[in-house]
Amino acid sequence: MCPSANTAVCPENNKVGNFIGNHAHSCGRYGFRIFHNMVPRKFPCKGVSYDWNIASANAKEKDKTKHKDPYKNNPAITAEFRDVTSWKNGRNGAIAERVGDVRFKNFKVADNILAGIEFSLTGEYGDDMAQIDGALIIGKSTNVTPEDRLNRASPRGIITPRTENFRVKNVKFYNLNWNNASGIGSCSHCFHNAATDSGARTVTFEKLWWDDETVPRRIRYQLPWRAIYHDLDGTLTGKGPDSWATFYYKHHEQPGCDIEIEKFNGVVCDKTGRIRRLAFHGLAPSWRFRNQGLRILRFDDAFMATQNKEEYIKERKNYSSMPFKEKSSPSNGWAIPFVIGHKYKIHWGNVGLDFDKLTIDMS
Repeated sequence: MCPSANTAVCPENNKVGNFIGNHAHSCGRYGFRIFHNMVPRKFPCKGVSYDWNIASANAKEKDKTKHKDPYKNNPAITAEFRDVTSWKNGRNGAIAERVGDVRFKNFKVADNILAGIEFSLTGEYGDDMAQIDGALIIGKSTNVTPEDRLNRASPRGIITPRTENFRVKNVKFYNLNWNNASGIGSCSHCFHNAATDSGARTVTFEKLWWDDETVPRRIRYQLPWRAIYHDLDGTLTGKGPDSWATFYYKHHEQPGCDIEIEKFNGVVCDKTGRIRRLAFHGLAPSWRFRNQGLRILRFDDAFMATQNKEEYIKERKNYSSMPFKEKSSPSNGWAIPFVIGHKYKIHWGNVGLDFDKLTIDMS
């Protein structure tokens, strides 16, 4: 520490001043970057405190106007970054790493190699806080020459975080129509299994606009191939309000859901096909389940009435197979997107393994 260091001052968690109308271009990696942390809060040197009693009471109260803040002991302070223009950067036009209530408003990004805008970790506070509110995303402008390395890339307009509690709204997408470029991608820094979260995190979208002629691919997933996208108004999926999208697995073949690989890289479901994350972990004995796949089979009564049950269960191609993941939240488990309201048969390994203990979390 330097002589003036003071443990009562925590800059990463202090209130942020005005940041309006800045420009960045031709940077080696990032035009604008928040690194490592920015979690502004009332008491910067105290931790984020979540009151489970308040959260439980909110869950029982249908009238959201009566909900109380479960973070009231150390509430978030909003940090807004407005009217940033960022183009021709070696990785991203803008990126935020671990953040609290940080909001990018009215950004304009173009010609960036990896992504226009990316958020990595947004789990410090609740929904409706960390967000992109207003953006113009241009994959490739007329400012790109034939020799530009952007022509060899497949950027994403927005890369979503590997955590919950993130919202994207009021965004327009243009010119993402070469190689495997797409409007939205998952998840941030998920380039190999060791680096990723357990997956199946939910991100919320509304009020999107697409230039369909120049954005043929709206979504492209990557490791761990499990993100859940909740579309509040139908402007992402085209399936109406309260619709959903996720990567395709066999157990997602449910009423209300359509497989659309080219445009959405998975399944899109209307409001009858709600998708939720279930995480299986804490199995005992743990050694028996390490690196074992979790097998999932559609098993609704009405559906099974149309099948030869014995042959259907034996046929391996009818199963989804979800790989074991060491990391994280939970560690050593399986986090899976499920279309809820249906019955499933699950087992571990090729023939089913007995367990003495199992924990299931839902989000």
